[in-house]
Amino acid sequence: MSNPPATAAPDEPLLGELRAATRPHHDRIEQLLALDAPMALPRYSAIIGGFHSFLSGWEPQLRRAMPERLHGWLAERGRAAFAADDLAFLGRAVPSSAHSPDCLPEPGVAAAFGSMYVIEGSALGGQVITSWLKRDLGLEPGRGASYFHGHGRRTGEMWREFRLRATAEVGADPASRRAACRAAERTFDALIATFEPLVT
Repeated sequence: MSNPPATAAPDEPLLGELRAATRPHHDRIEQLLALDAPMALPRYSAIIGGFHSFLSGWEPQLRRAMPERLHGWLAERGRAAFAADDLAFLGRAVPSSAHSPDCLPEPGVAAAFGSMYVIEGSALGGQVITSWLKRDLGLEPGRGASYFHGHGRRTGEMWREFRLRATAEVGADPASRRAACRAAERTFDALIATFEPLVT
Protein backbone atom coordinates (compact mmCIF):
# COMPACT_ATOMS: atom_id res chain seq x y z
CA MET A 1 0.00 0.00 0.00
CA SER A 2 1.16 3.50 -0.61
CA ASN A 3 0.25 6.58 1.33
CA PRO A 4 -0.62 9.48 -0.98
CA PRO A 5 2.60 11.26 -1.88
CA ALA A 6 3.25 14.96 -1.50
CA THR A 7 1.94 17.27 1.14
CA ALA A 8 -1.67 18.37 0.92
CA ALA A 9 -2.17 21.74 -0.74
CA PRO A 10 -3.00 24.68 1.56
CA ASP A 11 -6.66 24.48 0.51
CA GLU A 12 -6.79 20.74 1.32
CA PRO A 13 -6.30 20.59 5.10
CA LEU A 14 -8.52 17.50 5.26
CA LEU A 15 -5.96 15.45 3.36
CA GLY A 16 -3.21 16.60 5.69
CA GLU A 17 -5.27 15.64 8.71
CA LEU A 18 -6.05 12.20 7.26
CA ARG A 19 -2.41 11.58 6.45
CA ALA A 20 -1.25 12.58 9.93
CA ALA A 21 -3.94 10.52 11.67
CA THR A 22 -3.16 7.35 9.74
CA ARG A 23 0.63 7.49 9.53
CA PRO A 24 1.23 4.73 12.15
CA HIS A 25 -1.45 2.55 10.54
CA HIS A 26 0.04 3.06 7.10
CA ASP A 27 3.51 2.16 8.34
CA ARG A 28 2.15 -1.01 9.95
CA ILE A 29 0.39 -2.33 6.85
CA GLU A 30 3.27 -1.37 4.59
CA GLN A 31 5.56 -3.43 6.82
CA LEU A 32 3.05 -6.27 6.92
CA LEU A 33 2.51 -6.55 3.16
CA ALA A 34 6.11 -5.69 2.13
CA LEU A 35 4.94 -5.11 -1.43
CA ASP A 36 8.28 -3.55 -2.39
CA ALA A 37 10.12 -6.83 -1.76
CA PRO A 38 10.27 -9.77 -4.18
CA MET A 39 7.57 -12.29 -3.36
CA ALA A 40 6.71 -15.84 -4.33
CA LEU A 41 3.53 -16.49 -6.27
CA PRO A 42 1.71 -18.14 -3.32
CA ARG A 43 2.26 -15.05 -1.17
CA TYR A 44 1.09 -12.77 -3.96
CA SER A 45 -2.00 -14.92 -4.42
CA ALA A 46 -2.75 -14.66 -0.69
CA ILE A 47 -2.46 -10.88 -0.85
CA ILE A 48 -4.83 -10.64 -3.81
CA GLY A 49 -7.23 -12.96 -2.01
CA GLY A 50 -7.11 -10.66 1.00
CA PHE A 51 -7.89 -7.59 -1.07
CA HIS A 52 -10.77 -9.37 -2.78
CA SER A 53 -12.21 -10.51 0.54
CA PHE A 54 -11.93 -7.03 2.02
CA LEU A 55 -13.24 -5.08 -0.96
CA SER A 56 -16.14 -7.42 -1.63
CA GLY A 57 -17.55 -6.46 1.75
CA TRP A 58 -16.27 -2.89 1.90
CA GLU A 59 -17.60 -1.63 -1.44
CA PRO A 60 -21.27 -2.44 -0.64
CA GLN A 61 -20.81 -1.01 2.86
CA LEU A 62 -19.48 2.20 1.37
CA ARG A 63 -22.31 2.41 -1.14
CA ARG A 64 -24.86 2.18 1.68
CA ALA A 65 -23.12 5.05 3.49
CA MET A 66 -23.04 7.33 0.45
CA PRO A 67 -25.98 9.43 -0.78
CA GLU A 68 -27.60 8.11 -3.94
CA ARG A 69 -26.30 11.04 -5.98
CA LEU A 70 -22.77 9.63 -5.55
CA HIS A 71 -23.52 6.00 -6.37
CA GLY A 72 -22.57 6.27 -10.05
CA TRP A 73 -19.33 8.06 -9.24
CA LEU A 74 -18.53 5.45 -6.62
CA ALA A 75 -19.24 2.51 -8.95
CA GLU A 76 -16.67 3.79 -11.44
CA ARG A 77 -13.96 3.47 -8.79
CA GLY A 78 -14.64 -0.13 -7.75
CA ARG A 79 -11.66 -2.51 -7.62
CA ALA A 80 -13.01 -5.78 -6.22
CA ALA A 81 -13.62 -7.04 -9.76
CA PHE A 82 -9.94 -6.55 -10.63
CA ALA A 83 -8.94 -8.76 -7.69
CA ALA A 84 -11.50 -11.38 -8.76
CA ASP A 85 -10.00 -11.42 -12.27
CA ASP A 86 -6.53 -11.95 -10.83
CA LEU A 87 -7.69 -14.81 -8.62
CA ALA A 88 -9.31 -16.49 -11.61
CA PHE A 89 -6.12 -16.13 -13.67
CA LEU A 90 -4.05 -17.53 -10.80
CA GLY A 91 -6.35 -20.53 -10.56
CA ARG A 92 -7.72 -19.63 -7.13
CA ALA A 93 -11.38 -19.93 -6.33
CA VAL A 94 -13.17 -16.61 -6.00
CA PRO A 95 -15.11 -16.78 -2.70
CA SER A 96 -18.87 -16.45 -3.04
CA SER A 97 -19.22 -14.80 0.37
CA ALA A 98 -17.62 -11.51 1.31
CA HIS A 99 -15.86 -10.50 4.51
CA SER A 100 -17.66 -7.55 6.12
CA PRO A 101 -14.99 -5.19 7.46
CA ASP A 102 -15.97 -2.80 10.23
CA CYS A 103 -14.72 0.43 8.70
CA LEU A 104 -17.35 3.04 9.47
CA PRO A 105 -17.52 3.80 13.20
CA GLU A 106 -20.36 6.23 12.53
CA PRO A 107 -22.77 6.89 9.67
CA GLY A 108 -22.45 9.76 7.24
CA VAL A 109 -20.60 11.07 4.23
CA ALA A 110 -17.58 12.25 6.23
CA ALA A 111 -16.86 8.75 7.53
CA ALA A 112 -17.38 7.27 4.06
CA PHE A 113 -14.85 9.63 2.51
CA GLY A 114 -12.39 9.00 5.32
CA SER A 115 -12.61 5.28 4.63
CA MET A 116 -12.28 5.86 0.90
CA TYR A 117 -9.09 7.83 1.45
CA VAL A 118 -7.28 4.64 2.44
CA ILE A 119 -8.23 2.65 -0.65
CA GLU A 120 -7.98 5.54 -3.11
CA GLY A 121 -4.55 6.45 -1.82
CA SER A 122 -3.34 2.86 -2.04
CA ALA A 123 -4.11 2.80 -5.76
CA LEU A 124 -1.32 5.28 -6.47
CA GLY A 125 1.45 2.85 -5.56
CA GLY A 126 -0.14 0.14 -7.65
CA GLN A 127 1.38 1.43 -10.85
CA VAL A 128 4.89 0.84 -9.51
CA ILE A 129 3.94 -2.56 -8.08
CA THR A 130 2.59 -3.59 -11.49
CA SER A 131 6.03 -3.19 -13.05
CA TRP A 132 7.58 -5.29 -10.27
CA LEU A 133 5.00 -8.03 -10.80
CA LYS A 134 5.89 -8.23 -14.48
CA ARG A 135 9.60 -8.34 -13.69
CA ASP A 136 9.44 -10.86 -10.84
CA LEU A 137 6.41 -13.04 -11.63
CA GLY A 138 5.70 -12.43 -15.32
CA LEU A 139 2.22 -11.05 -14.53
CA GLU A 140 0.55 -8.25 -16.45
CA PRO A 141 -2.78 -6.39 -16.41
CA GLY A 142 -5.39 -8.89 -17.56
CA ARG A 143 -3.01 -11.71 -16.72
CA GLY A 144 -2.81 -11.76 -12.94
CA ALA A 145 -1.87 -8.13 -12.24
CA SER A 146 -5.16 -6.31 -12.82
CA TYR A 147 -5.73 -5.30 -9.20
CA PHE A 148 -2.58 -3.28 -8.74
CA HIS A 149 -2.79 -1.86 -12.26
CA GLY A 150 -6.32 -0.76 -11.41
CA HIS A 151 -7.48 2.08 -13.63
CA GLY A 152 -4.06 2.47 -15.19
CA ARG A 153 -3.24 5.90 -16.57
CA ARG A 154 -6.43 7.32 -15.08
CA THR A 155 -5.23 6.61 -11.54
CA GLY A 156 -3.54 9.97 -10.94
CA GLU A 157 -6.47 11.89 -12.39
CA MET A 158 -8.91 9.90 -10.26
CA TRP A 159 -6.88 10.63 -7.13
CA ARG A 160 -6.94 14.38 -7.84
CA GLU A 161 -10.68 14.23 -8.42
CA PHE A 162 -11.19 12.28 -5.20
CA ARG A 163 -9.26 14.89 -3.22
CA LEU A 164 -11.46 17.69 -4.54
CA ARG A 165 -14.68 15.81 -3.90
CA ALA A 166 -13.62 14.68 -0.42
CA THR A 167 -12.73 18.26 0.52
CA ALA A 168 -16.08 19.52 -0.76
CA GLU A 169 -18.22 16.75 0.78
CA VAL A 170 -16.58 16.62 4.22
CA GLY A 171 -16.33 20.40 4.46
CA ALA A 172 -14.61 22.51 7.07
CA ASP A 173 -16.55 21.36 10.12
CA PRO A 174 -14.01 20.02 12.67
CA ALA A 175 -16.40 17.29 13.83
CA SER A 176 -16.82 16.03 10.26
CA ARG A 177 -13.08 15.97 9.75
CA ARG A 178 -12.60 14.03 12.96
CA ALA A 179 -15.22 11.53 11.78
CA ALA A 180 -13.32 11.13 8.50
CA CYS A 181 -10.06 10.52 10.38
CA ARG A 182 -11.65 7.95 12.68
CA ALA A 183 -13.04 6.08 9.69
CA ALA A 184 -9.66 6.13 7.93
CA GLU A 185 -8.00 4.71 11.04
CA ARG A 186 -10.70 2.05 11.35
CA THR A 187 -10.26 1.10 7.69
CA PHE A 188 -6.53 0.62 8.13
CA ASP A 189 -7.22 -1.47 11.23
CA ALA A 190 -9.66 -3.64 9.25
CA LEU A 191 -7.10 -4.14 6.48
CA ILE A 192 -4.43 -5.11 8.99
CA ALA A 193 -6.83 -7.60 10.60
CA THR A 194 -7.56 -9.03 7.15
CA PHE A 195 -3.94 -9.54 6.17
CA GLU A 196 -2.25 -10.55 9.43
CA PRO A 197 -3.45 -14.17 9.30
CA LEU A 198 -2.68 -14.40 5.57
CA VAL A 199 0.91 -13.19 5.33
CA THR A 200 2.50 -13.61 8.77
